[in-house]
Amino acid sequence: DLRVSDLRSADLSEADLSEADLTWADLSWANLSGADLGGADLSETILSRTNLREANLRGANLRWADLGGVIGLKKDQLAKAYLLFNCKNLPPEIEAALRKEKPCLFTKEGCK
Repeated sequence: DLRVSDLRSADLSEADLSEADLTWADLSWANLSGADLGGADLSETILSRTNLREANLRGANLRWADLGGVIGLKKDQLAKAYLLFNCKNLPPEIEAALRKEKPCLFTKEGCK
């Protein structure tokens, strides 16, 4: 349980955060490259300028998460997430492609 944690600039590369509750956590400027965030709850989490290169987002909940200036994020990573409902600052090209390919990511129910 890492709800409301201040993890700004933390080096969490390769960390196993699968199924972690990171709701309302501040992960801005953190290094999450190669981290396992599978099934993690990242609702309303601040991921501004966070390095997500090769991070596992399979089944992650990113409802209302702030992805402003996120580093290394690819469409394929987000396509494996569970929910992107009202996700903020999603790179426009990734958002457009995912809305076309997996519109369920942007609904309140998400992709099951």
